[in-house]
Amino acid sequence: MIPRDIENYAEAHTDAESGLLRALSRETHAEVLSPRMLSGQLQGRLLALLSRLIAPRRILEIGTYTGYSALCLAEGLVPGGILTTIEANEELEARALNYFRRSEKGGQIQMIIGKAAEVIPGLDGPFDLVFIDADKASYSLYFDLVIDKVRSGGLIIADNVLWSGKVTRSSEETGTDKNTRAILTFNEKVHLDPGVSNLLLPVRDGLMIMQKK
Repeated sequence: MIPRDIENYAEAHTDAESGLLRALSRETHAEVLSPRMLSGQLQGRLLALLSRLIAPRRILEIGTYTGYSALCLAEGLVPGGILTTIEANEELEARALNYFRRSEKGGQIQMIIGKAAEVIPGLDGPFDLVFIDADKASYSLYFDLVIDKVRSGGLIIADNVLWSGKVTRSSEETGTDKNTRAILTFNEKVHLDPGVSNLLLPVRDGLMIMQKK
């Protein structure tokens, strides 16, 4: 979403990834489909920074993929804190768990394989931080499912809210693209919700950062 030279400069002046995260990034790009789904250095360092700032005891992640963002978010966990991450694709489980086990925070990460819409209602809150990065058509549903489980002052972060810039196109251009329409609906829903403060940050593919009032 930004010129490559600007992105390169930003990365060069941002804390580097750990060796574990670099290894996971390389492996994901070499062996896993759709590697652009991985958070990457800039977004990963932002997620880690936000997590460290609020020092969460409970984190919920919707959409694990290969585990990069979970490892970043886990950096801020207090001792005894737990990050629960939900992934629908069971083929990704072994790879993510391998990297979790190699992390200092690995013992604080719990991975659940299943459909998030079915798993979330059975989880007890309150959560200090929720990261949504799963199927775009369900973003509004996920927000509705988690909002009452987030503590006052807690954060909800949603990825891909610019959807490669498609959110700025006319309805004639987007047509029947259900994911674009779902993201547009979600962004408007959040922006008009009096129960949260929100910031749409144009980092990578767009992060919607919400704080529950």
